[in-house]
Amino acid sequence: HLSHLLSSKAEGAPSTMMNADMDAVEAENQVELEEKTRLINQVLELQHTLEDLSARVDAVKEENLKLKSENQVLGQYIENLMSASSVFQTTDTKSKRK
Repeated sequence: HLSHLLSSKAEGAPSTMMNADMDAVEAENQVELEEKTRLINQVLELQHTLEDLSARVDAVKEENLKLKSENQVLGQYIENLMSASSVFQTTDTKSKRK
């Protein structure tokens, strides 16, 4: 009986150490899992931000093209008004002085 008790106590000690090691490994795995989850969430958030910024850039480009076109139309309109108005006609000042 005594040898059996000693052998079971000797077997129990490594088992306790193995449990402590396993707990440490599990805790480390949990920390790694939490870190991976945090990083994945951060990457997803950055992807959404990038998508939003990309959509905004596209909208601004479209608005810019629209405004350029409107500016060309307005520029042509002003040019036509100026050419039709006698105020903006070129005058020959030399011939008027003589």
